[in-house]
Amino acid sequence: MKVNKKYKGLVTKKFNEFYLVELDKYETSVANKKFLCKIKKSVNFRNQFVFVGDEVIVYQIDLQSKRATIESLVKRNNLLERPSVANISNIYVICSVEEPKLNLSQVNKFLISSEQLGVEVSLVLTKCDLITEEKRLLLIEKFHQWGYQAITLNLNNPENLRTLLIELKKKKCSIFMGPSGVGKTTLLNMIIPNLDNKTAPVSSKIKRGKNTTRNVELFSLSSKSYIVDTPGFNIQTLEIDIRELSNLYPEIYKQVVNEGIHCKFRNCLHVNDEGCKLNKNFERYTFYKEMVESSKSHYCLIQED
Repeated sequence: MKVNKKYKGLVTKKFNEFYLVELDKYETSVANKKFLCKIKKSVNFRNQFVFVGDEVIVYQIDLQSKRATIESLVKRNNLLERPSVANISNIYVICSVEEPKLNLSQVNKFLISSEQLGVEVSLVLTKCDLITEEKRLLLIEKFHQWGYQAITLNLNNPENLRTLLIELKKKKCSIFMGPSGVGKTTLLNMIIPNLDNKTAPVSSKIKRGKNTTRNVELFSLSSKSYIVDTPGFNIQTLEIDIRELSNLYPEIYKQVVNEGIHCKFRNCLHVNDEGCKLNKNFERYTFYKEMVESSKSHYCLIQED
């Protein structure tokens, strides 16, 4: 049986030239149904590709074979390039406190990389059963100073996930990011029923987890929320406009926007600049300064009053 109507759908999985598309849940005739789709050959998306998380318009819907054709791409809000996922609303940076040991420089890079997308960014610390309660509280305070309310988890205790799951169900489309071996796969297995992704222990030689997730896929948590199952990966070289870098640090953004500090020059980089009013007494200023210095060679700036 074929349906002679066009529907909006969500791409939940991509493999080769095929796409798994979940049609609009509010359309009763096709609600909660996923269709295997290919893109209409004559369609030109202006050299754009279709990714997991994209909204698309489908037609030529066959209810019996559960196949359809993608006619057009709905304008996306954002695109995370690696892994390639569209229309993310929330990023959860997942890091372990032990095995592998917490690396503050790495955490900083993941946070800054996530902030670039312009969505809500949260920090989750796993394997907290491997540290003392005192150290856990110290880490919460540390990241509070960074501008983040860190969520601390013991993945051996499902009760710790209840608050996180409630929060995730209120978000539109969340993604877990972070290095391999920090517990993302274990966490997703506990959140997504029947997912059963394989996990691998942290290598005793290189002290780094093995990548066990291979495909990018979107899973429904509620009628309005999704979570992305995505491969772990190491952070790539950050390419950030030096003039926008300060906006990615909550500690700086708070001073400039909320407290209204006014440096002498509008494009002050807050690093040895004349008339800079920024209070540099915060922990991540060292990371910020290093990023500015390493990026300066790519820009020739004229300071503006």
